[in-house]
Order: sequence, then C-alpha cells, then structure tokens
Amino acid sequence: MRHLVWFRSDLRVDDNTALIEAADRATGGVVGLYVVSPGDFARHDWAACRVDFVLRNLAALSASLERLRIPLLIRTATRWQEVPAAVLAVAREHGCYAAHWNREHEVNEAARDAQARRLLEEATCAVYEYNDQTVIPPGDLRTQGGKPYTVFTPFKRAWMARLGRDASWEPRPAPKPCPAMVCPPDPVPAVVPGWESPVDAALWPAGEAAAEARLGWFTARAIGPYKEKRDLPGTDGTSRLSPYLASGVISPRRCLRAGMEANGGRSDGGLDGPAHWVSELVWREFYKHVLASFPRVCKGRAFKPEAESVPWRDDPAGLAAWRAGRTGYPIVDAAMRQLHTTGWMHNRLRMIAAMFLTKDLLIDWRHGERFFMQRLVDGDLASNNGGWQWSASTGTDAAPYFRIYNPTTQSQRYDPAGAFIRAWVPELRGLSDDEIHEPGRVGPLRRSGLDYPEPIVDHAAARARALAAFGARDEGEHAGA
Repeated sequence: MRHLVWFRSDLRVDDNTALIEAADRATGGVVGLYVVSPGDFARHDWAACRVDFVLRNLAALSASLERLRIPLLIRTATRWQEVPAAVLAVAREHGCYAAHWNREHEVNEAARDAQARRLLEEATCAVYEYNDQTVIPPGDLRTQGGKPYTVFTPFKRAWMARLGRDASWEPRPAPKPCPAMVCPPDPVPAVVPGWESPVDAALWPAGEAAAEARLGWFTARAIGPYKEKRDLPGTDGTSRLSPYLASGVISPRRCLRAGMEANGGRSDGGLDGPAHWVSELVWREFYKHVLASFPRVCKGRAFKPEAESVPWRDDPAGLAAWRAGRTGYPIVDAAMRQLHTTGWMHNRLRMIAAMFLTKDLLIDWRHGERFFMQRLVDGDLASNNGGWQWSASTGTDAAPYFRIYNPTTQSQRYDPAGAFIRAWVPELRGLSDDEIHEPGRVGPLRRSGLDYPEPIVDHAAARARALAAFGARDEGEHAGA
C-alpha cells in the first residue's frame, strides 16, 4: 500500500513524526508533497527571505528524501482553500491508501486540514495527523480547573512534570529507505515570482546538516555561558536556530535532547546555561499552546480583551522612522537595520524595539507585529504574536503596563562598548563608548557632522504619556466593573 506525506512546516527527515509513521506503514512506497501557495505568503505576511529559506530547504529535503527512495512532488495553489483539492489530486494520482501530516494550529491552517481530511476520507483515503511542532501536544496541559495555562511559570512546571514521566517525546531517527517509487521528484523552484529575497542566502544555509551543525556548535561552545551572554547582541551568544525551528528543519525534541545532554541529562536546574536555554524552548511551547487554545490571537485581537481600549496613537511619521531605523535612539535603530539586512533580530533587541514602538511612540502593537513578520526569516505567528503582546502589555503573562524600557539604559547595559551599534549604525562609529548611546548630547559642532537624526521622542515625556494612556484604560475598566 502506498502512502502520502504532506510536508508543511516540517522540512526534515530526522524526527519527523508523519514521515516516520508513513514509512513504517507503507508497503508500496511513499510519496512526499509540498504545496506552494503564494497567496497565503501574502495573506500571512511572510517575509521574502523566509520564502527563499523554505525553497532552499525544500531542495535539501528533496535530496534527503531521494536517498530514502521517496519522491517529493511540488504543487501550487493560489490560496489555502485550494490546497485540499491539490492534496486529494496527488493522493488519487498515485493510488495512496493513506495520507499523513503534522498538525498546524493556526486558524486557516486548521480549517485547511479539516477540509483535506473530509475530501480524502470521502475518497476512502485514510488520514493520520500527528503532533510534531511541540514536545508536548497543545491541549494536553491543563490547570487544576481544567483550563489552558495562561501564565508561563505554572505552565513550565506542568510541562517539566509531564516531561519527567513520559519518555515518548524522545527524538526518533530518520526512517530507512522505502520501497522504490517509479515517480521522479519534481524540481523545486529557485524563486517564487514577487518573493525575491534581499537577504544574503549565505547568512542562513539550508538543510538539516546546517541546522545540526549550528546546534552542535552552540551546545559545544556557547550554551555554557548562555545565561550571561544571551542578552548581549554584540556577541554570538544565542543559538540562532529560530529559522530552522520555524520551518521545521530541526525538531524541538532534537533541540531539547541536546540541551539536556549539555546539562547532564537534566531538563531543569543544574547548569545555568543549558537550563536557561531549555527554558527558552519552553517559552516557544507556551506560545504555541496559547495560540491553539485561544485562536483569537490569530485574528489580530489582543489576548486581554480590555487591552482593545488602549488609546493608540496614529503616528505615520513615527512608524516610518521606527521601520527605517531612524528614531535617534541608536540601539533601536541598530536593531531595525539588523532586521532589514539579515532577516533576523536578537531577542533582547526584539523586546527593546517592540517596547519603543508600543510605549515610547504609543503605536498599536499590530503594526509592529506585522512588520516583523514581513521581514523575519524565522517568522512564527505564535512566537511573534506572543512577544509583541508581551511588550505591549496586551498579552498573556505580559509585562505590566508600567514596565517601560528606557532605550538608552538598555543600550548602556547590553551593548556597553557600543560594538553592536557601531556595526549597524556606522555614522556613529566615531563617537566614544559613552557618547554612542546618547548622540543627542554630543556638542552642536561635532553633531553637525553626523548624518543621524535627533531623537523623535523624549523618553521621559513618552513614558508619562504611556502610563497615562494605560492608566486611563485601567480606570475605565474598573469604573465599568
């Protein structure tokens, strides 16, 4: 019997649940499928560099599958509503007894999968769906009251407890070669018209070997001091595995196992570096569980309903300056320029940039969330939305509204010598280590030679404005209660 594997955000052969299960069951060969949907790239604000990264990883996946005697077929659909019919057509064309895929939890994706299941089952093709994006399936962890967790710390406790009593999460190796198929693989397009990437592909090498090499480097050299260096953007102190996790080029289980091995087999406690990195993996899981349990976060809604009453400002000029990296705050501008050039931004800088937009400029977090998705090679709805709503104090377990980062203080603390700023804001390279954090305080004569803007907002005044805006919201809620 022939089986179909529908690849989506799981572009690997190692520890791929759907692929492994299909290969175990198939006696007549396995065929792989990926559906390119440019309309959904646009609708879901995919970055051009992310599309490019996916295509390059599809080419690597096709080569890996060929060694397993599995052809990868490529089909195209205009939008997600057309994808189920494309899956059915391939299943019929190749006489597939069953179709396998790993679940995606976003609203449109879940609707697409439900329709695909209906069409396939009506055609007497069995369907098998698996959890693969997370170590512990969304929905499996509940509070004592039977509700989904909305606070990270108790979620992490429950997650760790489940991990300790259930060994079924362990990563699995790639399957052995399947019975040969006479069907050749389709060529993977090098580019989708209109989605040409401005980012140097060499920054993000494709393929499982590249992901595994990065993980190996990180656990051998950088995970030890991770707690101390993870917030320093001028050092190579993070794993930079987020693009590979977002596109499923490496599995979260493989990452967790590597982190635990660096900590003597422990998932929590023990060495600070590995324990903190594993905790970051749990944050990723937390946001995916939240998205699956509260689909409104997929629809541009604040997690906290009361946060919809925040009086955000309409400030096109401020938004444009923030996007361009011309705010007059060097750490913010360096972060935004890193994003434009590399398709990636250091996590500490994501928080600084997001809080500057939402608190200093009082601009709706949705503008920033969308802009990040349109630029990030690691664009992931759950993590991006969770991070933005945390910074904007509108999300689950978010920063309290009165937590407002001072961008200058953040700069002095996490880039004290200005190395990161000098790398991305070259017009400030000639300033001293002290001056580079506040170029607005440099004397007029020296400043006249700098092609750099004055700060677009005074932080102290902006902080007071944000506190008043969020405080008014809270007063309104209490008055209406």
